[in-house]
Amino acid sequence: MSKRIARKRPLVAALAMALALPGLVHAQTAKEIELEARVAELEKMVQQLVEQQSTQQTAPPAPAPAVAAASDTPTVQSTPILTGTPGGRFSYGGFIKLDTMVTDTSDGQIAEGSAGRMFYVPSTIPVAANGAEPDVDPYTDFGAQFSRFWFAADYSNDDGDKFRGYIEADLFGGGSGNLGNELSTNTHGITIRHAYVTWNNWLAGQTWTNFQDLGSLPDTVDFLGVTDGTIFVRQAQVRYTNGPWSFSLENPQTLVTDYQGAGRHTSGDNVMPDVTGRWSTKGDWGHFSVAGLLRQFKDGDETATGGAVSVAGKFNLGDRDDIRYMVNAGSGLGRYMAFGMGTDVVADANGDIDAITGYGMFAGWRHVFGPKLRGNLIYSAAHYDNDVALTGYGVTERSQSLRANLIYSPFPKLDIGAELSYGERSLEDDREGDLKRFHTTVKYSF
Repeated sequence: MSKRIARKRPLVAALAMALALPGLVHAQTAKEIELEARVAELEKMVQQLVEQQSTQQTAPPAPAPAVAAASDTPTVQSTPILTGTPGGRFSYGGFIKLDTMVTDTSDGQIAEGSAGRMFYVPSTIPVAANGAEPDVDPYTDFGAQFSRFWFAADYSNDDGDKFRGYIEADLFGGGSGNLGNELSTNTHGITIRHAYVTWNNWLAGQTWTNFQDLGSLPDTVDFLGVTDGTIFVRQAQVRYTNGPWSFSLENPQTLVTDYQGAGRHTSGDNVMPDVTGRWSTKGDWGHFSVAGLLRQFKDGDETATGGAVSVAGKFNLGDRDDIRYMVNAGSGLGRYMAFGMGTDVVADANGDIDAITGYGMFAGWRHVFGPKLRGNLIYSAAHYDNDVALTGYGVTERSQSLRANLIYSPFPKLDIGAELSYGERSLEDDREGDLKRFHTTVKYSF
Protein backbone atom coordinates (compact mmCIF):
# COMPACT_ATOMS: atom_id res chain seq x y z
CA MET A 1 0.00 0.00 0.00
CA SER A 2 2.76 2.33 0.88
CA LYS A 3 4.56 1.49 -2.37
CA ARG A 4 1.48 2.46 -4.38
CA ILE A 5 1.36 5.73 -2.64
CA ALA A 6 5.05 6.33 -3.30
CA ARG A 7 4.57 5.56 -6.98
CA LYS A 8 1.64 8.02 -7.19
CA ARG A 9 3.59 11.02 -5.70
CA PRO A 10 5.45 11.98 -8.93
CA LEU A 11 2.20 11.86 -10.76
CA VAL A 12 0.53 14.07 -8.20
CA ALA A 13 3.43 16.52 -8.33
CA ALA A 14 3.27 16.66 -12.10
CA LEU A 15 -0.47 17.16 -11.96
CA ALA A 16 -0.04 19.93 -9.41
CA MET A 17 2.54 21.64 -11.58
CA ALA A 18 0.23 21.36 -14.58
CA LEU A 19 -2.59 22.93 -12.62
CA ALA A 20 -0.31 25.80 -11.35
CA LEU A 21 1.31 26.60 -14.72
CA PRO A 22 -1.56 28.69 -16.15
CA GLY A 23 -1.44 31.00 -13.12
CA LEU A 24 2.30 31.51 -13.49
CA VAL A 25 1.95 32.14 -17.19
CA HIS A 26 -0.91 34.54 -16.53
CA ALA A 27 1.11 36.52 -13.90
CA GLN A 28 4.16 36.80 -16.19
CA THR A 29 2.02 37.95 -19.12
CA ALA A 30 0.39 40.76 -17.05
CA LYS A 31 3.81 42.13 -16.04
CA GLU A 32 5.02 42.09 -19.61
CA ILE A 33 1.87 43.86 -20.78
CA GLU A 34 2.31 46.53 -18.10
CA LEU A 35 5.97 47.03 -19.08
CA GLU A 36 5.15 47.25 -22.74
CA ALA A 37 2.47 49.85 -21.98
CA ARG A 38 4.99 51.96 -20.11
CA VAL A 39 7.51 51.69 -22.96
CA ALA A 40 4.84 52.69 -25.43
CA GLU A 41 3.94 55.71 -23.29
CA LEU A 42 7.61 56.79 -23.13
CA GLU A 43 7.98 56.38 -26.89
CA LYS A 44 4.90 58.56 -27.39
CA MET A 45 6.33 61.28 -25.17
CA VAL A 46 9.66 61.18 -27.03
CA GLN A 47 7.84 61.42 -30.35
CA GLN A 48 5.89 64.44 -29.11
CA LEU A 49 9.11 66.18 -28.03
CA VAL A 50 10.74 65.50 -31.41
CA GLU A 51 7.71 66.85 -33.28
CA GLN A 52 7.61 69.98 -31.05
CA GLN A 53 11.33 70.73 -31.67
CA SER A 54 10.88 70.26 -35.41
CA THR A 55 7.91 72.64 -35.42
CA GLN A 56 9.89 75.34 -33.59
CA GLN A 57 12.75 75.11 -36.13
CA THR A 58 10.52 75.36 -39.21
CA ALA A 59 7.98 77.87 -37.91
CA PRO A 60 8.39 81.59 -38.89
CA PRO A 61 10.08 83.75 -36.20
CA ALA A 62 7.84 85.34 -33.66
CA PRO A 63 7.17 89.03 -34.27
CA ALA A 64 9.62 91.37 -32.53
CA PRO A 65 8.26 93.28 -29.59
CA ALA A 66 6.95 96.72 -30.41
CA VAL A 67 9.64 99.42 -30.30
CA ALA A 68 8.89 102.35 -28.07
CA ALA A 69 8.27 105.64 -29.81
CA ALA A 70 11.44 107.67 -30.42
CA SER A 71 12.17 110.16 -27.70
CA ASP A 72 12.51 113.86 -28.45
CA THR A 73 15.70 113.85 -26.41
CA PRO A 74 18.78 113.61 -28.69
CA THR A 75 20.79 110.44 -28.23
CA VAL A 76 24.57 110.30 -28.01
CA GLN A 77 26.43 107.92 -30.27
CA SER A 78 27.45 104.94 -28.15
CA THR A 79 30.54 104.06 -30.18
CA PRO A 80 33.19 106.42 -31.56
CA ILE A 81 33.55 107.11 -35.26
CA LEU A 82 36.86 105.75 -36.53
CA THR A 83 39.50 108.49 -36.37
CA GLY A 84 42.57 106.52 -37.38
CA THR A 85 43.78 106.58 -33.77
CA PRO A 86 42.62 103.64 -31.60
CA GLY A 87 40.67 105.04 -28.68
CA GLY A 88 40.16 108.40 -30.38
CA ARG A 89 36.85 110.25 -30.17
CA PHE A 90 35.32 112.20 -33.04
CA SER A 91 32.80 115.04 -32.77
CA TYR A 92 31.05 117.32 -35.22
CA GLY A 93 28.88 120.45 -34.96
CA GLY A 94 28.04 123.87 -36.33
CA PHE A 95 25.02 125.92 -37.27
CA ILE A 96 22.94 127.15 -40.20
CA LYS A 97 22.32 130.91 -40.13
CA LEU A 98 20.19 133.06 -42.43
CA ASP A 99 20.63 136.83 -42.15
CA THR A 100 18.39 139.50 -43.68
CA MET A 101 19.26 143.19 -43.44
CA VAL A 102 17.62 146.43 -44.46
CA THR A 103 20.27 149.17 -44.37
CA ASP A 104 19.98 152.94 -44.63
CA THR A 105 23.26 154.89 -44.90
CA SER A 106 23.24 158.67 -44.88
CA ASP A 107 26.07 159.37 -47.33
CA GLY A 108 26.00 156.73 -50.04
CA GLN A 109 25.65 152.98 -50.27
CA ILE A 110 28.13 150.53 -48.81
CA ALA A 111 29.85 148.83 -51.73
CA GLU A 112 27.96 145.76 -52.92
CA GLY A 113 29.76 142.52 -52.15
CA SER A 114 31.79 144.05 -49.32
CA ALA A 115 31.81 142.74 -45.76
CA GLY A 116 29.93 145.82 -44.57
CA ARG A 117 26.83 144.68 -46.46
CA MET A 118 26.65 141.47 -44.40
CA PHE A 119 27.64 142.65 -40.91
CA TYR A 120 28.60 145.81 -39.06
CA VAL A 121 32.03 147.05 -40.21
CA PRO A 122 32.29 150.73 -39.15
CA SER A 123 35.15 151.50 -41.54
CA THR A 124 32.78 150.84 -44.49
CA ILE A 125 30.21 153.50 -43.47
CA PRO A 126 30.24 156.12 -46.26
CA VAL A 127 31.04 159.69 -45.14
CA ALA A 128 30.52 163.15 -46.66
CA ALA A 129 30.91 166.76 -45.66
CA ASN A 130 27.99 168.40 -43.87
CA GLY A 131 25.34 169.50 -46.33
CA ALA A 132 26.68 167.23 -49.08
CA GLU A 133 24.66 164.17 -48.24
CA PRO A 134 23.46 162.32 -51.37
CA ASP A 135 19.92 161.00 -51.61
CA VAL A 136 20.23 157.27 -50.83
CA ASP A 137 17.31 154.86 -50.47
CA PRO A 138 17.47 151.89 -48.07
CA TYR A 139 18.71 148.59 -49.53
CA THR A 140 18.15 144.94 -48.57
CA ASP A 141 20.53 141.97 -48.38
CA PHE A 142 20.00 138.26 -47.68
CA GLY A 143 22.77 135.80 -46.93
CA ALA A 144 23.68 132.46 -45.36
CA GLN A 145 27.46 132.94 -45.54
CA PHE A 146 27.98 132.78 -41.79
CA SER A 147 26.74 129.19 -41.55
CA ARG A 148 29.59 127.07 -40.24
CA PHE A 149 30.71 123.59 -39.29
CA TRP A 150 33.55 122.06 -37.28
CA PHE A 151 35.26 118.74 -36.66
CA ALA A 152 37.25 117.66 -33.60
CA ALA A 153 39.24 114.54 -32.72
CA ASP A 154 40.24 113.90 -29.09
CA TYR A 155 42.59 111.29 -27.70
CA SER A 156 44.08 110.43 -24.29
CA ASN A 157 46.94 107.97 -23.86
CA ASP A 158 47.75 105.68 -20.94
CA ASP A 159 50.15 108.26 -19.48
CA GLY A 160 47.35 110.82 -19.12
CA ASP A 161 48.39 113.02 -22.06
CA LYS A 162 45.45 114.71 -23.79
CA PHE A 163 45.43 115.62 -27.48
CA ARG A 164 42.91 117.41 -29.66
CA GLY A 165 42.74 118.33 -33.31
CA TYR A 166 40.15 120.94 -34.29
CA ILE A 167 39.16 122.54 -37.58
CA GLU A 168 36.29 124.96 -38.25
CA ALA A 169 35.06 126.63 -41.43
CA ASP A 170 32.28 128.94 -42.59
CA LEU A 171 31.04 130.04 -46.02
CA PHE A 172 32.18 133.65 -45.86
CA GLY A 173 34.87 133.04 -48.46
CA GLY A 174 33.59 135.10 -51.35
CA GLY A 175 32.36 133.87 -54.71
CA SER A 176 33.71 131.16 -56.99
CA GLY A 177 34.43 132.55 -60.44
CA ASN A 178 31.48 133.88 -62.40
CA LEU A 179 29.05 131.59 -60.57
CA GLY A 180 29.38 133.35 -57.23
CA ASN A 181 26.90 136.17 -57.73
CA GLU A 182 23.41 137.09 -56.63
CA LEU A 183 21.99 136.62 -60.13
CA SER A 184 22.00 132.83 -60.03
CA THR A 185 23.76 130.52 -57.61
CA ASN A 186 25.02 132.74 -54.75
CA THR A 187 28.04 130.44 -54.50
CA HIS A 188 30.40 131.08 -51.61
CA GLY A 189 33.80 129.64 -50.84
CA ILE A 190 34.71 127.82 -47.65
CA THR A 191 36.87 129.84 -45.26
CA ILE A 192 39.06 128.25 -42.59
CA ARG A 193 38.37 129.91 -39.25
CA HIS A 194 40.27 127.63 -36.87
CA ALA A 195 42.80 124.86 -37.43
CA TYR A 196 44.89 123.78 -34.46
CA VAL A 197 46.16 120.92 -32.33
CA THR A 198 46.51 120.86 -28.54
CA TRP A 199 48.72 118.72 -26.35
CA ASN A 200 47.96 119.14 -22.64
CA ASN A 201 48.73 122.83 -21.96
CA TRP A 202 50.11 123.60 -25.42
CA LEU A 203 48.28 124.83 -28.52
CA ALA A 204 49.70 125.20 -32.04
CA GLY A 205 47.76 126.43 -35.05
CA GLN A 206 45.23 129.12 -35.98
CA THR A 207 42.60 130.32 -33.52
CA TRP A 208 41.54 133.44 -31.60
CA THR A 209 44.36 135.65 -30.42
CA ASN A 210 45.21 135.23 -26.76
CA PHE A 211 44.73 139.01 -26.47
CA GLN A 212 40.96 138.57 -27.01
CA ASP A 213 38.36 137.66 -24.38
CA LEU A 214 35.63 135.65 -26.10
CA GLY A 215 33.54 135.23 -22.96
CA SER A 216 32.84 138.95 -22.76
CA LEU A 217 31.27 139.25 -26.23
CA PRO A 218 27.59 140.27 -26.11
CA ASP A 219 24.72 138.26 -27.54
CA THR A 220 24.02 139.96 -30.89
CA VAL A 221 22.09 139.21 -34.05
CA ASP A 222 24.88 140.77 -36.11
CA PHE A 223 27.96 138.59 -36.70
CA LEU A 224 29.87 140.69 -34.13
CA GLY A 225 27.86 143.84 -33.45
CA VAL A 226 30.23 145.59 -31.07
CA THR A 227 32.92 145.89 -33.72
CA ASP A 228 34.04 149.45 -32.89
CA GLY A 229 35.68 148.73 -29.55
CA THR A 230 36.32 144.99 -29.78
CA ILE A 231 39.61 143.10 -29.97
CA PHE A 232 38.92 140.56 -32.71
CA VAL A 233 41.66 138.59 -34.51
CA ARG A 234 42.18 134.97 -35.54
CA GLN A 235 45.72 133.98 -36.49
CA ALA A 236 48.42 131.31 -36.27
CA GLN A 237 50.18 131.02 -32.92
CA VAL A 238 51.84 128.88 -30.30
CA ARG A 239 50.20 129.18 -26.87
CA TYR A 240 50.88 127.85 -23.39
CA THR A 241 48.17 127.82 -20.71
CA ASN A 242 48.64 127.00 -17.03
CA GLY A 243 45.71 127.65 -14.71
CA PRO A 244 44.61 131.29 -15.00
CA TRP A 245 47.69 132.26 -17.05
CA SER A 246 48.24 131.97 -20.80
CA PHE A 247 51.03 133.23 -23.06
CA SER A 248 51.44 133.16 -26.82
CA LEU A 249 53.70 133.96 -29.75
CA GLU A 250 51.51 135.02 -32.67
CA ASN A 251 51.77 135.86 -36.34
CA PRO A 252 53.15 139.40 -36.84
CA GLN A 253 51.78 141.72 -39.51
CA THR A 254 52.08 145.50 -39.78
CA LEU A 255 49.28 147.74 -41.10
CA VAL A 256 50.66 151.09 -42.33
CA THR A 257 49.09 154.45 -43.18
CA ASP A 258 51.14 156.06 -45.92
CA TYR A 259 52.44 159.58 -45.44
CA GLN A 260 49.71 162.24 -45.62
CA GLY A 261 47.07 159.52 -45.94
CA ALA A 262 48.00 158.66 -49.52
CA GLY A 263 46.82 155.12 -48.82
CA ARG A 264 47.48 152.17 -46.56
CA HIS A 265 49.34 148.90 -47.00
CA THR A 266 50.37 145.80 -45.05
CA SER A 267 53.91 144.67 -44.44
CA GLY A 268 55.10 141.14 -43.80
CA ASP A 269 58.67 142.21 -43.07
CA ASN A 270 58.34 141.50 -39.35
CA VAL A 271 60.95 139.35 -37.62
CA MET A 272 59.66 139.27 -34.05
CA PRO A 273 56.27 137.60 -33.37
CA ASP A 274 53.53 139.42 -31.48
CA VAL A 275 53.71 138.45 -27.79
CA THR A 276 50.63 138.23 -25.55
CA GLY A 277 49.92 137.34 -21.94
CA ARG A 278 46.56 136.91 -20.19
CA TRP A 279 45.33 136.36 -16.63
CA SER A 280 41.71 135.44 -15.95
CA THR A 281 39.50 134.42 -13.06
CA LYS A 282 35.87 133.35 -12.76
CA GLY A 283 33.20 132.45 -10.26
CA ASP A 284 29.45 132.51 -9.70
CA TRP A 285 29.65 136.29 -10.06
CA GLY A 286 30.99 136.04 -13.65
CA HIS A 287 34.52 136.34 -14.97
CA PHE A 288 37.30 138.90 -15.36
CA SER A 289 40.47 139.01 -17.46
CA VAL A 290 43.35 141.35 -18.20
CA ALA A 291 45.64 140.89 -21.21
CA GLY A 292 48.80 142.53 -22.52
CA LEU A 293 50.22 142.79 -26.04
CA LEU A 294 53.78 143.61 -27.16
CA ARG A 295 54.55 144.19 -30.84
CA GLN A 296 57.39 145.04 -33.15
CA PHE A 297 56.41 146.83 -36.36
CA LYS A 298 58.55 146.64 -39.48
CA ASP A 299 58.13 148.18 -42.92
CA GLY A 300 61.15 147.67 -45.10
CA ASP A 301 64.14 148.57 -42.94
CA GLU A 302 62.12 150.78 -40.58
CA THR A 303 60.98 149.47 -37.21
CA ALA A 304 58.91 150.65 -34.26
CA THR A 305 57.46 149.08 -31.14
CA GLY A 306 54.11 149.21 -29.43
CA GLY A 307 52.10 147.75 -26.60
CA ALA A 308 48.49 147.58 -25.45
CA VAL A 309 46.30 146.33 -22.64
CA SER A 310 42.75 144.93 -22.64
CA VAL A 311 40.43 144.46 -19.65
CA ALA A 312 37.24 142.46 -20.21
CA GLY A 313 34.67 140.31 -18.49
CA LYS A 314 31.10 139.56 -17.55
CA PHE A 315 29.34 140.45 -14.29
CA ASN A 316 26.18 138.55 -13.33
CA LEU A 317 23.26 140.47 -11.85
CA GLY A 318 21.14 137.67 -10.44
CA ASP A 319 19.82 134.85 -12.61
CA ARG A 320 18.35 136.98 -15.40
CA ASP A 321 20.78 139.83 -16.06
CA ASP A 322 24.45 140.36 -16.76
CA ILE A 323 26.79 143.13 -17.89
CA ARG A 324 29.48 142.38 -20.50
CA TYR A 325 32.31 144.78 -21.18
CA MET A 326 35.73 145.38 -22.71
CA VAL A 327 38.17 148.33 -22.49
CA ASN A 328 41.29 148.54 -24.70
CA ALA A 329 44.10 151.08 -24.94
CA GLY A 330 47.61 151.22 -26.36
CA SER A 331 49.93 152.10 -29.21
CA GLY A 332 49.67 149.94 -32.27
CA LEU A 333 46.21 148.50 -31.58
CA GLY A 334 45.47 148.96 -35.30
CA ARG A 335 44.60 145.62 -36.85
CA TYR A 336 43.65 144.07 -33.50
CA MET A 337 40.62 146.33 -33.01
CA ALA A 338 37.53 147.09 -35.13
CA PHE A 339 38.74 144.99 -38.08
CA GLY A 340 41.61 147.39 -38.72
CA MET A 341 39.58 150.59 -38.87
CA GLY A 342 42.76 152.34 -37.70
CA THR A 343 46.29 151.29 -38.65
CA ASP A 344 49.18 150.14 -36.48
CA VAL A 345 51.64 152.80 -37.63
CA VAL A 346 51.97 155.82 -39.89
CA ALA A 347 54.93 156.62 -42.15
CA ASP A 348 56.57 160.04 -42.25
CA ALA A 349 58.14 161.81 -45.23
CA ASN A 350 61.38 159.83 -44.78
CA GLY A 351 59.67 156.47 -44.47
CA ASP A 352 60.15 156.17 -40.71
CA ILE A 353 57.16 154.67 -38.91
CA ASP A 354 55.46 155.64 -35.65
CA ALA A 355 52.80 153.68 -33.73
CA ILE A 356 49.29 155.16 -33.56
CA THR A 357 47.56 155.21 -30.18
CA GLY A 358 44.01 153.92 -30.05
CA TYR A 359 41.24 153.36 -27.52
CA GLY A 360 38.14 151.20 -27.64
CA MET A 361 35.35 149.90 -25.43
CA PHE A 362 31.94 148.29 -25.32
CA ALA A 363 29.35 147.60 -22.65
CA GLY A 364 26.24 145.47 -22.98
CA TRP A 365 23.29 144.64 -20.76
CA ARG A 366 21.63 141.26 -21.29
CA HIS A 367 18.22 140.45 -19.80
CA VAL A 368 16.47 137.07 -19.88
CA PHE A 369 12.70 137.59 -20.01
CA GLY A 370 11.94 133.88 -19.75
CA PRO A 371 13.15 130.45 -20.85
CA LYS A 372 12.58 131.33 -24.52
CA LEU A 373 13.16 135.08 -24.81
CA ARG A 374 16.18 137.28 -24.12
CA GLY A 375 17.29 140.75 -25.14
CA ASN A 376 20.37 142.98 -25.22
CA LEU A 377 21.17 146.69 -25.19
CA ILE A 378 24.75 147.47 -26.27
CA TYR A 379 27.04 150.46 -26.86
CA SER A 380 30.49 150.37 -28.49
CA ALA A 381 33.05 153.04 -29.47
CA ALA A 382 36.61 153.55 -30.77
CA HIS A 383 38.92 156.58 -30.96
CA TYR A 384 42.34 157.14 -32.57
CA ASP A 385 44.95 159.79 -31.73
CA ASN A 386 46.13 160.46 -35.25
CA ASP A 387 49.04 162.81 -35.88
CA VAL A 388 47.35 164.64 -38.77
CA ALA A 389 50.68 166.11 -39.84
CA LEU A 390 51.57 162.53 -40.84
CA THR A 391 48.24 160.82 -41.46
CA GLY A 392 46.47 163.74 -43.13
CA TYR A 393 42.82 164.53 -42.42
CA GLY A 394 41.24 161.72 -44.39
CA VAL A 395 41.63 159.01 -41.73
CA THR A 396 39.03 157.81 -39.22
CA GLU A 397 39.11 159.62 -35.91
CA ARG A 398 36.27 157.79 -34.15
CA SER A 399 33.23 155.56 -34.53
CA GLN A 400 30.42 154.47 -32.26
CA SER A 401 27.32 152.31 -32.39
CA LEU A 402 24.22 151.48 -30.40
CA ARG A 403 22.03 148.40 -30.84
CA ALA A 404 19.07 146.66 -29.23
CA ASN A 405 17.79 143.18 -29.97
CA LEU A 406 15.36 140.45 -29.00
CA ILE A 407 16.18 136.77 -29.54
CA TYR A 408 13.45 134.14 -29.32
CA SER A 409 14.21 130.42 -28.97
CA PRO A 410 10.98 128.46 -29.50
CA PHE A 411 12.90 125.18 -29.45
CA PRO A 412 16.34 124.19 -28.14
CA LYS A 413 19.15 125.30 -30.48
CA LEU A 414 16.81 127.39 -32.67
CA ASP A 415 17.18 131.18 -32.43
CA ILE A 416 15.01 133.75 -34.20
CA GLY A 417 16.32 137.25 -33.66
CA ALA A 418 15.66 140.87 -34.62
CA GLU A 419 18.02 143.79 -34.03
CA LEU A 420 17.93 147.55 -34.55
CA SER A 421 21.32 149.26 -34.81
CA TYR A 422 22.75 152.71 -35.37
CA GLY A 423 26.39 153.47 -36.14
CA GLU A 424 28.39 156.50 -37.16
CA ARG A 425 31.94 157.22 -38.34
CA SER A 426 33.84 160.52 -38.29
CA LEU A 427 37.06 161.49 -40.05
CA GLU A 428 39.69 163.98 -38.91
CA ASP A 429 38.40 166.50 -41.47
CA ASP A 430 34.93 166.41 -39.86
CA ARG A 431 33.33 164.38 -42.63
CA GLU A 432 30.94 161.89 -41.15
CA GLY A 433 28.25 159.40 -42.00
CA ASP A 434 25.81 157.13 -40.23
CA LEU A 435 24.20 153.75 -40.69
CA LYS A 436 20.76 152.55 -39.60
CA ARG A 437 19.98 148.85 -39.96
CA PHE A 438 17.18 146.41 -39.22
CA HIS A 439 18.69 142.93 -39.01
CA THR A 440 16.91 139.59 -38.57
CA THR A 441 18.30 136.10 -38.30
CA VAL A 442 17.24 132.46 -38.11
CA LYS A 443 19.91 130.21 -36.65
CA TYR A 444 19.84 126.48 -35.93
CA SER A 445 22.78 124.94 -34.08
CA PHE A 446 23.64 121.26 -34.30
